[in-house]
Amino acid sequence: MLLIACGALAREILALREANGWNHLDLQCLPAILHNTPDRIVPAVEAAVSAAQGRYAEVFVVYADCGTGGRLEAACGRLGVSLVEGPHCYSFFEGNDAFAARDEFTAFYLTDFLVRQFDAFVWRPLGLDQHPELRDMYFGNYEKLVYQAQIDDAALTEKARLCAERLGLAFERRFTGYGDLGRVLAEL
Repeated sequence: MLLIACGALAREILALREANGWNHLDLQCLPAILHNTPDRIVPAVEAAVSAAQGRYAEVFVVYADCGTGGRLEAACGRLGVSLVEGPHCYSFFEGNDAFAARDEFTAFYLTDFLVRQFDAFVWRPLGLDQHPELRDMYFGNYEKLVYQAQIDDAALTEKARLCAERLGLAFERRFTGYGDLGRVLAEL
């Protein structure tokens, strides 16, 4: 089976595959930066699924909706493949039910990947490196940064705390582990 996944999930998928001996799962990652332009996710997934036809009996898409407004789910339906349920990885890492129950509209979320890649995926693309005065425009309605930790790593936690400080937000760390992602992959 081929997993076509967001590159932001590569480390977690590989860790789960290794820990569980899921050698039947091959992984192909699309660039994580697609999240900054969600309109490009669907065409990239469609191309990857089409390219895999004939090489794999089954393909599973390891994305949630990820800002596509339902277009990714519709495309996967047309292509006859399934994907991870949920609006985004923040939801399935925490567990879709738990995430929905929190009803947190003033929280900005980071995963392990986004903590590691904060400058490349948040700070510079938003222009905060050149124009720090934009901080209030982007983050003025947020109250806290929630770091959803997939692994226990003190250095990552400290880096996440510093990200919150840079954004002027309160900091909260939640150990989520792999959440629904582990369950979904186990079912494959």
